Amino acid sequence: MLTVIQNLPDHIFGVRASGEVTKDDLKNVLLPGLESLSERYKEIYYLLVLETDVQNFTAGAWIQDLVAGIKHFTDWKKMAIVTDQKAVEKFTDIFSYVSPGEAKGFELNDLQAAIDWLSIKS
Repeated sequence: MLTVIQNLPDHIFGVRASGEVTKDDLKNVLLPGLESLSERYKEIYYLLVLETDVQNFTAGAWIQDLVAGIKHFTDWKKMAIVTDQKAVEKFTDIFSYVSPGEAKGFELNDLQAAIDWLSIKS
């Protein structure tokens, strides 16, 4: 399930992933949030708090995630992935080298540091 994180700076869109994440979660929560942010600011600052194992994302969710990434490819400015899954955190740091924006992994207990990092516009 994806839920929107409230009380973030206006230029940041954030979601919390828990339990099973489906394509409907991405279609109904993630995509509209990214679309709205892109329309308002022409750039995306994104926060994902990953409280579930990436194996809990269904195949349809991964496809929708890919669609979102491609659709807004040039709008990405910063992406913070907050998780205790070391492999995901490391992948996020490496992903920064191939994506147009910056991507950075944070541990769950560093959520505020992730928000602070996203708050600084690049």
